[in-house]
Order: sequence, then structure tokens, then C-alpha cells
Amino acid sequence: MNLLRFVPIKLTLLLVLGILLGRYLQPDVFLPVTFAVLFLVLLGFLFYRDKRATPFTTHGKNSILFGILVVLTTISIGILAVSSTYPKNQPGHYSHKDVTGSHLWKIKIHEVLKSSTYSDRYVAKVLALENEKASGRLLLSFPLDSLAEKLEADDELIVYTELSVINPPLNPHQFDYQNYLEGLGISNQMRLHGNDFLTTQNPERTMYGMAARFRNQIITNLKKAHFGKEELGIIQALLLGQRNEISEETYDSYKNAGAVHILAVSGLHIGIILLLLQFLLRPLERLPKGKTIKLILIVGLLWGFALLAGLSASVVRAVTMFSFVAYALYLNRPGNTFNILALSMFFILLIIDPLLIVQVGFQMSYAAVFAIVWMYPLLERLWHPKNRIIRYFWQLLSVSIAAQLGVLPISLFYFHQFPGLFFISNLLIVPALGLILGMGILVIFLALLNSLPDILVTAYDTLIRWMNAIIGWISQQEDFVFRNISFDAVQLVLAYAILTCAVFFFSKPTFKKAIALSMAVIGFQLYLFGTSYETGQKETLFLAHQTKNSVLIHQTGNRLAVMAPDVRRLERLTTAYQIAERITSTEHRPLRNGYRWHDKNLLIIDSLGVYPKKNTYSDYVLLTGSPKLNLKRLIDSIRPETIIADGSNYRSYIERWRKTCEEKKQRFYFTGEDGAYYFD
Repeated sequence: MNLLRFVPIKLTLLLVLGILLGRYLQPDVFLPVTFAVLFLVLLGFLFYRDKRATPFTTHGKNSILFGILVVLTTISIGILAVSSTYPKNQPGHYSHKDVTGSHLWKIKIHEVLKSSTYSDRYVAKVLALENEKASGRLLLSFPLDSLAEKLEADDELIVYTELSVINPPLNPHQFDYQNYLEGLGISNQMRLHGNDFLTTQNPERTMYGMAARFRNQIITNLKKAHFGKEELGIIQALLLGQRNEISEETYDSYKNAGAVHILAVSGLHIGIILLLLQFLLRPLERLPKGKTIKLILIVGLLWGFALLAGLSASVVRAVTMFSFVAYALYLNRPGNTFNILALSMFFILLIIDPLLIVQVGFQMSYAAVFAIVWMYPLLERLWHPKNRIIRYFWQLLSVSIAAQLGVLPISLFYFHQFPGLFFISNLLIVPALGLILGMGILVIFLALLNSLPDILVTAYDTLIRWMNAIIGWISQQEDFVFRNISFDAVQLVLAYAILTCAVFFFSKPTFKKAIALSMAVIGFQLYLFGTSYETGQKETLFLAHQTKNSVLIHQTGNRLAVMAPDVRRLERLTTAYQIAERITSTEHRPLRNGYRWHDKNLLIIDSLGVYPKKNTYSDYVLLTGSPKLNLKRLIDSIRPETIIADGSNYRSYIERWRKTCEEKKQRFYFTGEDGAYYFD
């Protein structure tokens, strides 16, 4: 099937291209506005001059020029959409004002985030700065359990504080939380304590706030029932989009079993609910205008479920997409599914949020649905079992494989692991998911009425417990969970090229398609050979940052040597580096007092403060463990090029050493602010 013959797919691809260009270039909004208006005017002129002109077609004397203008207009609109989200292009954004030091802020809680190990976190919208109207989004954090009462969506706070910058990662290949928050339109944060704010009375209510309160009321009523702790956490995740109550062990079990998508209210859940509604409301089709009534009810009920789940970003995205899918089913015309999927993406990116394009959930949702629509018919045709039960499970397996193939490159790129038994999880759980969701909605409805019978609580609790047990058993098959897979952006693109060429080839094999598939596979292999050779030639030494530890890392080709006094807390740091740099072996060694690197000396002074004081020269001096020493005397006797302090030192010592180095005009480097230090 030639997908590019569908106009909505072409327009959506062009819009995505424009958004990506706008995210990379980040121009002032004036430029894309000018071009978009100019191209629209030219399009209107050509349209009225030759009404036969149709974009992306060959008839009409101005069709080629018209098509080019449509391409340029759509790209310009994409650039404009993403450019308008940047603070510099928003006149009322707080960043246009002087925000140095402490100021009086009025902020509104927009979203309650999952608490981290050390803090409770919220996304807040700026309402005013120094009593002047302002806009923007902030990350708000409190020390864990410092609040007498948790904040809720729509709460409005008056605070007098200063903003702090969200720092980039200090070590190579760590998760870039700063970049992630920028994708959500957040550049700064506020760090408050429990009594650092005042709340306003009768704040303005929003749809998100009302949805959050409705969801909290449901959770409160569910907690009154006698559900198990783990089971209640799963229920909240399945039906309300709240994963805060799921233990880390349970979450890891679902992840290792390839079933973590079950815990997020997203495309799978909305798709199943859509199918259930299609089945239950089928009798309406017998009425006059019955199909139209059925469509209106289905879309209304889908958005009712979105309200039930708190209107989170993933739920709104999924319900929007499947509202378009419901319309495609209503039209019942071949090929419309691709058009509707493309239109839903176009609508979401243009109207709701263009920055969704960089969010993993958005990418995986559309990749999975598109793969199912495109690849499932090919897989389903491979075998036609006569037995209805076998045919049903084969169709279910085909859907699971298609979805997994669609998201596999994205999953490897972001998470670097692959659950080999994903198909077993889906075969065992997905058939029952309709029952689980249907019973769950009934449980929630009765809980809201305070009429939830104990027998239903027991039955639903047992059903969830069985599901957890099945997932737990599958996740224990460690040999089938492939972890720490190196997979970068180039491999991501090449992998999708292989999948695309493979689908085209197996749909209708031709020699040209076979050549294209072979070239994609060869390109992937050549890239692997190239990166392996590049890794083999690489050698580097750097000092990583870790609190209360000193970590020196030496890479030689695909081998890694990690020198540290405490190796127990190194797994996260070293694993990320191993994956990104394609390391095959890692060795842990104790940290010595000195090293020689490229004809330069590195002297390490630990908490004892002992070092050679005569006739000694070191290019680098590393201070670890807060040594008590006279730094001026050390500088005069050793004459180092650079003094380095890592995360094992007290902050008060760092500041004292910094001042001393400024007085002596000595270069000073602190990994806690400047990041990992690479030795020349």
C-alpha cells in the first residue's frame, strides 16, 4: 500500500518536519508568521485563479506550484506552532522580567507529579510576578513529607522566593532531566518548605482541577473498600492513570514481562473500551440515524472516561486519537484508518501541544497503532486456522507482534531493553483486559455511590492478584529479558527504514523492493561496524560526580576500569555509560593516590590530607573526602595546573577552596557544578 497517496499523511509528515525544524532552529516567531501568511496568501491567489488546482495532484495548470506552496505553508505552520511555545516568543512570560533574587509570585498548581525519593513535586503555572500578570510554567518542589497537607490541582499559592535553574546532568550519558522539562515548557524551579507560602481563598477552578478532584474522590472511596495494597495500586493505574501507589518491585515485574503498557491509561485501554462500546451499542444501528447516535455516544463516553482518568496528557492524547478512529469506523471506508490516524496526529500537534512530538508516550502510541493498522493484515494472512479459538489467539498474537515491532526501535532507543516473553504476557493478559476494565469501571461507579458490595470487591481484588501473579512469574524468567542494549538515534532511523522496506517488500515483492530492503540492512550493519571500530580506538579518563564518593573512570576501547572507594552505588552511573559507549567488560579497582596520564601527573589527596611536600610537581590535584590542609601552601609547593574537587567533599570546604584559588589565581574545578572532569 502506497501510504504517501493519502493527503493527510503527507500533510502530517510535513507538519512534523516543521516542528522538528522549529525545535532545532528556535527562531523568533515573526519569521514563521511572515512566511506562513505569505504562503497562505499565495495559495489563496492560486486557488481562486485556478479552482481546479488540488494539492499533491497532477491535474490543473498550477498544480505543481500549488503543491510546492502547500509543502512550504505546512512546514511554516509547524515551525510557527513550536516557536510559539518558547518563552522568548511569549510576551507575558516571566523570563522577560528581572527574576534575579527573591520576588513575590502568585502561582497555580497545574499537575501533581509522583514524589521522588527526597521531594514532593508539582507543575505550577505562573499567574503574577510582583502583582503584575505573567505566564509560564515552573517545577515546584518541597522536601518529602514537609507539607501538612498535600497540594491539589487548582490550588493558588502566594510565595516570596527566588528561582533556581534546572541543571543539566553532571555525568556523561545520564538522563537529561533539564531537556525533558524543556519539552514540557519548564525552565526553572522553586524550592520551598512547608510554611513558605500562603494559599488564596476560592481560587478559579479549571477543567483539570475538577477532573483531579473527581479522581481523588474516587481514590478516597476505593481506599475505604478492602482491596489489597498492591491490587489497589494497580486499579488506580489501570483506570485512573495514577501509578504513585505501585511499588517499585511490581512496576519492574510489569516492565520485565513486557506488560508495562498495561499500567498506563493510554491507547491500549482506550482502544479496548472503544471495541466494547462498539459491541454494546451495536443495536442502536437499527434506529433511524442510529449510526450517528452511536458515534456521538461513543465519543462522549470516551471523553467521560478521560475525565474519570483525570485528563492527563496521555489520556487526552489517546482519547483524541481514538475519537478520530471511531469516526473512521463510522465512515466504514477502506483506507480511511490511515487518514484518520494522520488527521488525529495533525490535530493533536497543531491544536493541543506541538511539543508532544518529543515525548516518548506520544511516539510509542502512534508507532504501535500505526504498526497494527499496517502490519497486522500481513501477519494475519500468514495462517488461517479453522478452529475459532485458535484463530482468535493467532489474531491476538499477530496484533501483539505488530505493535511490538512498531515500538521496538523506540523502546530500545529510550530504555535499552527488550522483554523476550512479551507475547506470552499479551496472550494471557490482553484477552482478559476487557473484563478487567469493564469490571473496574463498574467498581468505580458503585464506589462513587458508596454501594460497592463486598463480593464484587473480593472478586475484582482476586482478578487483579491473579494478573499480578502471572506477570510476576513471567518477569522471573530472567534469561528472556535482554538488558543494556546499545541503540542510538542513527540505529533508530535505520531500524525503521528496515521495517518500512520489509513491509513494502512482503506486501508485494519486487526486485526494487528487495534491493531497498537489502540496502537498509547493509546500512545498519555497516553502521554497527563503524561504531565498533570507533569505540575500539577510543581512550579517555574522566572524574565523574557522585555525592560522598570519588569515581575515576578509564575507558580503553570497549573496556572500562572504574576506580572508586565505594563501588556499591556505581551501578546506575556506570550502566548508562556502558550502554552509550558500547562497553563489553567492566572492572572495578581501588582508588590509588596517584596516576600518570598522557605524560601528566594526577595527585589524589584523601581525607588524611597527606601529600609529598618537597620537589613534587603534579599537573592535576584531586581533593577527596574533605581533607584538612593548607591549600595556599599546597599550591605553592606543588604548583598544579588545575585543582579539582569532587562530590565527596563538604560544601563549606568547596567554597573555602574556591576563594583561596581565586586569590592565588589558580584554576579550580568542582564536579558538583561543572560536571565530570575530562583529563587532557
